[in-house]
Formats: sequence, structure tokens, C-alpha cells
Amino acid sequence: MSEDPETAAVREANLGFYRAFASLELAEMQQVWERSDAVCCVHPGWPLLEGWDAVMQSWEAIFTNTAMMQFAITGARITVAGDWAWVVCTETITSVVQGRVLESKVQATNIFRKHAGRWLMVYHHGSPIV
Repeated sequence: MSEDPETAAVREANLGFYRAFASLELAEMQQVWERSDAVCCVHPGWPLLEGWDAVMQSWEAIFTNTAMMQFAITGARITVAGDWAWVVCTETITSVVQGRVLESKVQATNIFRKHAGRWLMVYHHGSPIV
């Protein structure tokens, strides 16, 4: 069974977020987020970050200290409700931070809002799986 066009568009937006993440380029990450003070983010082990500036500063800090990042996304469940959508998934991450190779798993929730025909991220929450 094929998925409906909106679900497919949200799936692509979610994958676009992970491509931006893996690129380690702030300009790429800025393209997938809604540019507003409504955005929020919780990185594993971090407090809640609220607003465009705080969220983008966090990505800049992560990208500055990371030499490489790769993702395998599994178990993605997508729900679309009007102009809102959310994805729950598991991130399996391989990264190089300060010369060390790290492997981790994170349970993520990504929330998107449709704006001018594009699904843009408004919320990302990652919780480590231990």
C-alpha cells in the first residue's frame, strides 16, 4: 500500500532534517526549521531550548565540535493532522566528536508544521536509549 502524498511529504521533510544534521552545516539546518520564536528543541541531556536563536545556537555548537555524523533512522511512525505532523523514530548515530568515534541510539520526536506548502520543523526532542 502506498502512502498518501502528505505522509510522503512529511517523511521527506524528516529525512531532510537528518540530511541537514549529517551535513554539519548550519545553513542546511536553518532551511528545515520554521523561522520563528515558536520553535523548540531538546537534545539528549540538554534542557529545553526555546526560540529560533537558541535552537540555531545549539546546532552551531554541535556542528563546531563534531567532525562526522551518520544516521540510520528506523521505526519511523508518521501522523498527519491538518497542517501539523509528527514523526517518532529511533536514530542510530555514529559520530566523531573531539577525535573519538561514538555510537548511540536516540528515541526522537519531530514535529512539523506546514507553511507555504512546505513541512518545516518546529520541535525536535531526542532522548538517549541506554
